[in-house]
Amino acid sequence: MSRLHLLSAAALLLAVTSASATSFVVTTDAVGRATAGTSDATSDVSSDDDDDNKLLLEARDDAASFVASEGAIRGAHLEAALVHLRGKHPQLAASDLQLAQAILAR
Repeated sequence: MSRLHLLSAAALLLAVTSASATSFVVTTDAVGRATAGTSDATSDVSSDDDDDNKLLLEARDDAASFVASEGAIRGAHLEAALVHLRGKHPQLAASDLQLAQAILAR
């Protein structure tokens, strides 16, 4: 009976390890896609002029709160920056979260 328990434990350990590895790969892929989206948004946002830089600098604290709260806290400076960026770059296909992350990455 002891050998059966040992084999069962080994099989269970193998199954758990496999599930953890799969979960890690899925998480890593999701983070990679989010980072790629943020990089694209950052490069578009980084090419702005001095007035834009001032607006985006003022929005940093609001952007940090927005990202940390997963979108629950939306400050006035961030809202102004998002409206400005979307108006200036209508081709920009980034979510509010990606733009907030791009503002923080500047």
